[in-house]
Amino acid sequence: MRFEDVIATEAELRQIYPPATGAAAEKVIDRIDPVCRRYIAASPFVLIATMGADGLLDISPKGDPAGFVRVLDEHTLAVPDRPGNNRMDTFGNILANPAVGLIFLIPGHRDTLRVSGRARLVRDAWLLDGMAVNGRAPTLALVIDVQEVFTHCPKCAIRSGLWEPERWPDLAGVPSLAEALLAHSALPGDAAALQERIDLSSRDSLY
Repeated sequence: MRFEDVIATEAELRQIYPPATGAAAEKVIDRIDPVCRRYIAASPFVLIATMGADGLLDISPKGDPAGFVRVLDEHTLAVPDRPGNNRMDTFGNILANPAVGLIFLIPGHRDTLRVSGRARLVRDAWLLDGMAVNGRAPTLALVIDVQEVFTHCPKCAIRSGLWEPERWPDLAGVPSLAEALLAHSALPGDAAALQERIDLSSRDSLY
């Protein structure tokens, strides 16, 4: 598509949006302080952004009981890996480019916590054993060396009604995962049967 009015420089951008001031400009820190620990302890869901060698970005969701992301010290986080589809998009990207960004969400809480840093794939037994659930330790952990941390204001959650059930959309027209897989992979099969297998896996193979 052709667009005629495209912002191409920082100067052009700042003609529209003045620089941040006050708390918005000063809130960035370089460590996990006690306030950040409380956010992470309450969060059961985190989004992890990485970039591959091809320059494409990927954002992967991770979820577990609240506090599943371990704060090892004020500069180090550890995220356990649980059974999945073995695509390894996040981990493959990190092997090519260790830069990583995280957004922690807390259900019902409008603020979010953003963390940026560099990541490693770690298999030390003392770490993995300490993150076991139902007697099963993760195969590896994503360990993040924290470089930048800040909280994000609640406006996006307020506008979207993210935590307000009365504003949630009708799901009747939303495709199932089975429908999407069959459409995108061109595999033969029945959506209902495939969805049943997905639901069984989601119930029986979480750990």
